[in-house]
Amino acid sequence: MSKLFFFLFSLIVTIAFSGCEERDPTAMHKIHWDRDMCERCKMVVSERHHGVQVIDPKTGRSYMFDDIGCTVLWFQEEKIEWQDSAIIKIPDIESGEWIDARTAFYDTYNITPMAYGLGAHKSKEHMKPELEILDYQQMIERVNKIEARNLKKSY
Repeated sequence: MSKLFFFLFSLIVTIAFSGCEERDPTAMHKIHWDRDMCERCKMVVSERHHGVQVIDPKTGRSYMFDDIGCTVLWFQEEKIEWQDSAIIKIPDIESGEWIDARTAFYDTYNITPMAYGLGAHKSKEHMKPELEILDYQQMIERVNKIEARNLKKSY
């Protein structure tokens, strides 16, 4: 009887602790395409080449966006204190590989969910030379310019 009790107790403890695996708080979360909602505009995230994932490195919480423009504006509107340390991942528009949004290059000739028109690229070498190429800071300025123009039109 004590051997059976010891065996069952060991089995229960093993099962209970097997689910307590330490997760890397900076790792990307699973994306539920066509179900996850954009944190800013609340549209469903469905465009595989334009979705953005932001991770708070302290808590590991993940935020999804349907367009890099929504990401930029969310940081500003919500006054996110951890913006500078945020992990921002965006897919390379051609390969679909998730890349760091801060080191990506952006072209301005795309149809995107929120019409900011920005497509991310891992490097400049595969971009067409006739395209306007922006770095991360220039991309933020472009989003703000587009948003200011949109707000002006709505009044």
